[in-house]
Amino acid sequence: MSGKIFRDMVIADAKTMTLQAFLECQDLEESPAWEYLNGEKVRKPMGGGKHSTLQKRLVGAIDSVGSSYEAFPELRCTFGNRSVVPDVAVIESDRLPIDEFGEIASTGIEFAPDWVIEVLSPNQSQTRVTGNILHCLRHGSRLGWLLDADERSILVFQPDRLPDLLTGTDELPILAGINLNLSVDEVFGWLRRRSGSV
Repeated sequence: MSGKIFRDMVIADAKTMTLQAFLECQDLEESPAWEYLNGEKVRKPMGGGKHSTLQKRLVGAIDSVGSSYEAFPELRCTFGNRSVVPDVAVIESDRLPIDEFGEIASTGIEFAPDWVIEVLSPNQSQTRVTGNILHCLRHGSRLGWLLDADERSILVFQPDRLPDLLTGTDELPILAGINLNLSVDEVFGWLRRRSGSV
């Protein structure tokens, strides 16, 4: 088997893999997760402390405001001949697939999340992550964020407009219906270690 080496781990045969063959792989949900991009099986890089903290706090903040949306870390999203695992996928609750027991299905979703959030990991290709966000927007996502903890910046993507690079006290756009106000500084302020116990 021949392989290509990028900053992300890529496994590819001489012929590209089909999406169906990818979805039948037994190791897809191992940590870190695998994604299917351009006919290749690509492993996401392991996050780290800053990545995990931002991911955890974003999910908590979005879910805490009691909207009709729910935030999911590492939820598989398969659509448009790609299978991606965003760091946070925000989905309107009534769009979530339900299994025969009336519970949220365990298979992920087969549509673009309403809002996709990625946190850039050390040594991760920004181009590859940006490509995933753009793919989501082309297939129905209404908002995308790309957080860069090293630069203390958030690149915001919305349909039919150029991306915005936000920093400092810039207020972040949030989906309508989610009563959450956040600035870039507030998001990266979550990285400071908490003192004492609650």
